[in-house]
Amino acid sequence: MKELMLMKGNEAFAEAAIRVGADAYFGYPITPQSEVMEYLMAEKPYERTGMVVLQSESELGAINMVYGAAACGKRALTSSSSPGISLMQEGISYIAGSELPCLILNVVRGGPGLGTIQPSQSDYFQATKGGGHGDYRLIVLAPSSVQEMFDFVSLGFELAFKYRNPVMMLSDGVIGQMMEKVELSEQQPRLTNQQIDELYPWATTGKKPGKDRRIITSLELDPSKQEKHNLKLQEKYRKIEASEVRYETLQCEDAEYLLVAFGSSARICQKAMDLGRAKGIKVGLLRPITLYPFPYAIVEQLSNQVKGILVVELNAGQMIEDVRIGSHDRIKVKHYGRFGGMIPSPVEVLDALEKQIIGD
Repeated sequence: MKELMLMKGNEAFAEAAIRVGADAYFGYPITPQSEVMEYLMAEKPYERTGMVVLQSESELGAINMVYGAAACGKRALTSSSSPGISLMQEGISYIAGSELPCLILNVVRGGPGLGTIQPSQSDYFQATKGGGHGDYRLIVLAPSSVQEMFDFVSLGFELAFKYRNPVMMLSDGVIGQMMEKVELSEQQPRLTNQQIDELYPWATTGKKPGKDRRIITSLELDPSKQEKHNLKLQEKYRKIEASEVRYETLQCEDAEYLLVAFGSSARICQKAMDLGRAKGIKVGLLRPITLYPFPYAIVEQLSNQVKGILVVELNAGQMIEDVRIGSHDRIKVKHYGRFGGMIPSPVEVLDALEKQIIGD
């Protein structure tokens, strides 16, 4: 029998962390993601599975605790919202440079600066282009439902350990705060230290000094060795780009116009697409699920079919740069966005499509 529960997106993420057998969550409260920690504290997963839940002294403390746990081969995760993620950037770069797996949830709010506690998608650049210092990449998943907030925790850890790379779930205040029915998976056991030692030969597991000791670091003072390490990272990213692209298309088979949107914007665009179809406008929707790696190939394919593309985001226009790369500027690509927590209606999106793409 399916186990169903009505949950907020943040709560679904937290419950998923327990059920996938995560070892540790370290975080610090910030709106609109504070329910993650509140749910974990209330559920007491240290009694259910042995999972550690700790409120750190700051976001800096949280990400460095994740760094330490990840170095031991543990399934470690954190969550925050835009300004908090900014504070974590140095630690995220260290984790990526050390090739360690972890999961990071960003429930995006409006900025820049302290901005607003209302939803936004303005951290796209920060997530997909690195964010911190150095030539590194995060695998970035963009959930658009509460169910995906649950499901992407398992997927995120799978990808993180497969590639020894941090994974970020780029959500927003809409998906984090809204409530939907969620189908819950069965409880998975946490790995023992012996299993970790056998599965992850890179992990530091308390071995005594000697030839078997494992050292985790992102520091290399020899420039030739540092270049070699960077080339290794770039080769890994190329493998990710070749193998891990995920997206969803809706009614694109006969589409003459295309909406491209991720997360909560994709939900709005789905209704806008239905309204357009009802008016006789053949509209399709492309929803990138992985923002890195970005689905350039399907954008290129659809740009050979449609007359124009409207990119819809809750920001000033960030993903549109990747859409333009994918379309090779063959056709008109325009942007429609709202700021400061303002959420467009499906009617507004359709109106923007008609004015900016069809009307011209």
